[in-house]
Amino acid sequence: MSSDTDSGLTFPILIGDIGGTNARFALLVDAYAEPKLFPIIPTTNYESIEEALQTSILDKTSVQPRSAIIAVAGPVKGDDIPLTNAGWVIKPKDMLTALSLEDVIIINDFEAQALAITAIGEDGREQIGPGSILPSASCAVLGPGTGLGVAGLVHAQHAWIPVPGEGGHVDVGPRTERDHEIWPFLEPIEGRISAEQLLCGRGIMNIYRAVCESSARDPHLADPAAVSSQALAGQDAEAVETISLFSTYLGRVAGDMAMIFMARGGVFLAGGISQKILPALKKPAFRAAFEDKAPHSLLLKSMPTFVVTHPTAALSGLAAYARTPSRFGVATEGRRWRS
Repeated sequence: MSSDTDSGLTFPILIGDIGGTNARFALLVDAYAEPKLFPIIPTTNYESIEEALQTSILDKTSVQPRSAIIAVAGPVKGDDIPLTNAGWVIKPKDMLTALSLEDVIIINDFEAQALAITAIGEDGREQIGPGSILPSASCAVLGPGTGLGVAGLVHAQHAWIPVPGEGGHVDVGPRTERDHEIWPFLEPIEGRISAEQLLCGRGIMNIYRAVCESSARDPHLADPAAVSSQALAGQDAEAVETISLFSTYLGRVAGDMAMIFMARGGVFLAGGISQKILPALKKPAFRAAFEDKAPHSLLLKSMPTFVVTHPTAALSGLAAYARTPSRFGVATEGRRWRS
């Protein structure tokens, strides 16, 4: 592995996972300590990451970090890093100065979710359907949340290498008769339906409105939480169909990613939505769609799928990397700033 994959950060290390809605932080005092978790921070409550960290975390702890590893929801390019689904622009040079840090590494949030697969263990995940993990085989991670994150995890040269990307923006098309009925009512983005237009919080509402409008019914439920809860309770027919279709579409995209990464090490569904609709994902729709990949259905059937249930999986992944960077191939070139 090249030298730019060795973090060599100085403890204490601040680790953070910044999504489109919330930011989660913890402090890693040394290589042996468990991360000290801080309260979740809504990103809309603060103008910048520096303000959020200073007022909500650093002012409330006597142990001040010397380094930071931050995972962000968006591609990391240049000195100004805008979040894809939130208002913050991460400026590592400003972080060094404002927070008196020596070193800052910024990676993609789903790199952190991929790193977490090596750290969470069986008690941090729940399997859906058949299949078994092939040790040291590639994995795929998908996370429906504010958006749809996708990453791979491959094993090479005795290290786990996370593979970030923007796989959540691949095209999705109709397959079944019901798909063709509702597709004209889906809201596109710049003329197309991407996976993220269906498989995230707003995607649930996109599907729900299309289901209702295709049947000339009033879409009276106001938000994804209402649709999900009504569906799981079986109290609203359109909500039930929405979450069933959501599970189907998630299964299709998960199966696509499983084939791209040859994920015999497992496909992992991260993020809050997957946990909240776990009972629906356990029904036949998700796994049937995942395996429906002729001529490779038998291959897909052998690949296990999991919902990540660990409450702070990304932070666990970052902590694992911070403790033993030599276990991982995380390239830091162009993504590391020093004071």
